[in-house]
Amino acid sequence: MFQQDPHALQEFENKVGINFQLYNGLFTSLPFHKIEKTGVLLSMLLAVCEDGFAKGESPEKIIDEFIAKQTGIKTDKERNDLLFRFIQYAERQVVLFDALEDAAFTAVNDTSGPGTMKNLFDRVRTEDKGEEFIEKLKRFCVQLVLTAHPTQFYPGPVLGIINDTSKAVKENNVGNINMYLQQLGKTPFLNKKKPTPFDEAVSLIWYLENVFYEAAGSIISQLQNEFPEAMNAANQIVKMGFWPGGDRDGNPFVVAETTLQVAAALRSSILRCYYTDVRELRRRLTFNGVEQMIISLERKLYESVYGQSETKITVKELTDALQEMEGLLLKEHNGLFIHLVKNLKNKVSIFGLPHWMCGRKAVFMEK
Repeated sequence: MFQQDPHALQEFENKVGINFQLYNGLFTSLPFHKIEKTGVLLSMLLAVCEDGFAKGESPEKIIDEFIAKQTGIKTDKERNDLLFRFIQYAERQVVLFDALEDAAFTAVNDTSGPGTMKNLFDRVRTEDKGEEFIEKLKRFCVQLVLTAHPTQFYPGPVLGIINDTSKAVKENNVGNINMYLQQLGKTPFLNKKKPTPFDEAVSLIWYLENVFYEAAGSIISQLQNEFPEAMNAANQIVKMGFWPGGDRDGNPFVVAETTLQVAAALRSSILRCYYTDVRELRRRLTFNGVEQMIISLERKLYESVYGQSETKITVKELTDALQEMEGLLLKEHNGLFIHLVKNLKNKVSIFGLPHWMCGRKAVFMEK
């Protein structure tokens, strides 16, 4: 039977449970219509619901008696307005909880334990499986195809608020947390109209940029550092696919134009990621010869993302430029910051630039 680590449980209570109680109090001070009264009533409703369900009462009876006893509501409109505010309030409490969980992840979870890359590497060495593992990697490949399902929970703006709130929690920046909660109070959770396949794709691209781009690149870089002889150019260990906008097996709302729009959005998104990384690289690669190369690459990427020219950078141009920088760093600059160049090159090898496959189920990355 699975045994929960008592230390992890205590850390969860400290980092998530207690902080939730502290920061949740900020909700009642937000300058929004009836929010303080909503928070108080919702807390009371929780206790009433627990007691009512224990007695076997129906949800309708519990709600009706609660509203009759604890509020002065007389009309159906007022009743529905209160229930809707409860839902809004609870939704935002869930977002706060998610942000706290994200911020506490490394404290609560064993990032070196079973299922992690570090643990895998340690087992390979301890069990003397190095050669076997290398041979496995030479033939191993996982293809991740992102689907629209995650976007059905949080829209992109809310995901951004969760991300920013998590950072603020880590920094214990109560001022920023308060601002983000105010932003959350004004940000809608539901779309006023049903999202199109392109809307779903745009929402899902948030995960591509903010999660998979960094994570997939990091995985390949770790494997490259630990087992360089296993990295085979003919075998790509991680491949990426993208479902929304490429679903041509019966979705009547996906047409050729949709797929082309999604491919263009993916291309723009990945190019922005590359451009951001190259700008960061430019801060480090300030050496003779290399600096000129990184500036040139930055300009090409900028033109490809934001420029009006029809000429766009290709995967080969990008890869060749990074390869040349890597060689020059190794030859003339003692390999300083070469790991940063390799990391970006690994990302390019995974994500490439999008193209679409007519009649298939997903948009894939061009190499």
